[in-house]
Amino acid sequence: MPELPEVETVRRGLALKISGRRIVRAELRRPDLRRPFPPALAERLEGARIGTLARRGKYLLVELDSDGLLLLHLGMSGRITAAEQGRAPNSGRDVRHDHVVLTLDNGTVVTFNDPRRFGLLDYLTRAEAAVHPMLAGLGPEPLGDGFDGRYLAAALAGKATPIKSALLDQRVVAGLGNIYVCEALYRAGLSPRRLAATVAGARADRLAAAIQAVLGEAIEAGGSSLRDYVQADGALGYFQHRWAVYGREGLPCPACSCAEGVRRIVQAGRSTFFCAKRQR
Repeated sequence: MPELPEVETVRRGLALKISGRRIVRAELRRPDLRRPFPPALAERLEGARIGTLARRGKYLLVELDSDGLLLLHLGMSGRITAAEQGRAPNSGRDVRHDHVVLTLDNGTVVTFNDPRRFGLLDYLTRAEAAVHPMLAGLGPEPLGDGFDGRYLAAALAGKATPIKSALLDQRVVAGLGNIYVCEALYRAGLSPRRLAATVAGARADRLAAAIQAVLGEAIEAGGSSLRDYVQADGALGYFQHRWAVYGREGLPCPACSCAEGVRRIVQAGRSTFFCAKRQR
């Protein structure tokens, strides 16, 4: 599933191509994705002018006219691209899964392709965003001013779960997923099996800084392309070439000379990659 860097990369790419444009045609080629589309969605979209594009955690928020808001989630396999009509990027895309297609007033075509249909698309007013069930319980943005070691220590206090699981809880911090939690814990030198409540003081400071650093670098690299993810112009991301531990089971740890190398364990049904010598 695309995580914060991938969604932020898509947001930036789409904003350059669609902000300020008007939707002249909205095609909904099926009635639902993960959830049914809201009633009369095509009618609401057609004629609407696109404003600012924002991101909250792993969600895209597209302003429409003076009060509308289109909420999108890429799910497991979704991709959103924008290109001139007749020049839609392919990058392995199967057009049978182009479920939502928007044509803009300058000929740009925005396509939401989702083979597994775990994505989400909803329409709401901006006033409803704060109480929307997908947004209301989200923790702070890790790249925002409110996220630092002090916040992280307070959020983790008393939690008897492994730090890896705690960081995947979107109520603790918004937008993190399996890849970037593994990478951040590696940079911070913290074992994914360490109890979350023990991450305080200098440990929390190290971890908050590592989270921000790895997310920033991943955004600069266009995210990580794993299976379906592509940028808004169809290009692949490149941060997967800089992973230190994720997906590298049995390979040497890039920062130490341990004989075992990168290990893989399963936590809460998810693969965790780490160096047992470097991460304590």
